[in-house]
Amino acid sequence: MANPRGRPKKRELIVNDAQREELQRIARQSRSRRSVAFRARIILRCAAGTDNAAVARNLKTTGFTVGFWRNRFIAGGVNALLDEPRPGTPRKLGDDAIERVVKLTLESVPKGATHWSTRSLADKTGMSQSAISRIWRAFGLQPHRTKSFQLSSDPFLIEKVRDIVGLYMNPPDHAVVVCVDEKTQIQALSRSQPILPLRPGEPERRTHDYERHGTTSLFAALDVATGAVIGRCFQRHRSLEFKKFLDHLHESLPRDLEVHIVLDNYSTHKTPLIRRWFARQPRYHLHFTPTHGSWLNLIERWFGSLTERQIKRGSHRSTLQLQQAIKDFIEATNNQPKAFVWTKSADEILASITRFATATKQVHGA
Repeated sequence: MANPRGRPKKRELIVNDAQREELQRIARQSRSRRSVAFRARIILRCAAGTDNAAVARNLKTTGFTVGFWRNRFIAGGVNALLDEPRPGTPRKLGDDAIERVVKLTLESVPKGATHWSTRSLADKTGMSQSAISRIWRAFGLQPHRTKSFQLSSDPFLIEKVRDIVGLYMNPPDHAVVVCVDEKTQIQALSRSQPILPLRPGEPERRTHDYERHGTTSLFAALDVATGAVIGRCFQRHRSLEFKKFLDHLHESLPRDLEVHIVLDNYSTHKTPLIRRWFARQPRYHLHFTPTHGSWLNLIERWFGSLTERQIKRGSHRSTLQLQQAIKDFIEATNNQPKAFVWTKSADEILASITRFATATKQVHGA
């Protein structure tokens, strides 16, 4: 039946509760399905009583597109909004060939090398280099990459993890928690030729060789609650310098609060001189990280920022310049402090360590 203008009458759009719920779920899809999510939003707005022209304006599309997907939904429901399977070239590699590539990659190495490359594995299997590359990408295989790890052998690993993580996630009342460590032997380096500055289309450029101008050592403490940092540089990193830093820390912290210090097992932290210092200050409580467990000390995260943002690309012609650069970074940190938020519980950490240790034993038949 036609309307007075000769156009066909617009078909009624009816969306039931189940379809509405499914459309709302699709409309929240990630970018990988944004085209289908867009179509779902069209139908939801049409179902709300909005005419095609208004929907097209709101979604920045055409009236034809709105009408097309409206009619598709009326004819086939939610499934009609999905993309239809597209024809393509039949797969040339069979499952057996793919399985062979994966097994060779995981369970063998080429003669005279420690790992396969796409070229060497292509020669071995008779496949093309691009085919090997596609299979590796599909299975997430990267033989050229490696990562290092170190499982702690500390007999009190569990107790120490629970203790330190508990401080981070549930700090005690009327107390301050600080993470203390030293970054030793920081080198004052200057490039042998002037650095060429950043320009549009060109990164900062520098020579590969450098000149050494001495070293300095930074002792620092991170306030876990605020992210503020207390730090001092010394020429050496003996227990004598550590004691001087503790005196400085003592003067900087509120006198009416208990102090919980997270630190590692470095010998400088356990000399008789340091033991006597803590014995005279009963408000200080020490929490040692497990052996090979420096990742539990939050100050290491701040040291990483210091290295990446100030030291790594800096050029310093003396240790005094280097120390001033470190002081400037500490000052910038304290002007806008931001705490590092610990989110992983002790149970989650220990479960992860257990899985990794179990997998290691299985691989090596222990």
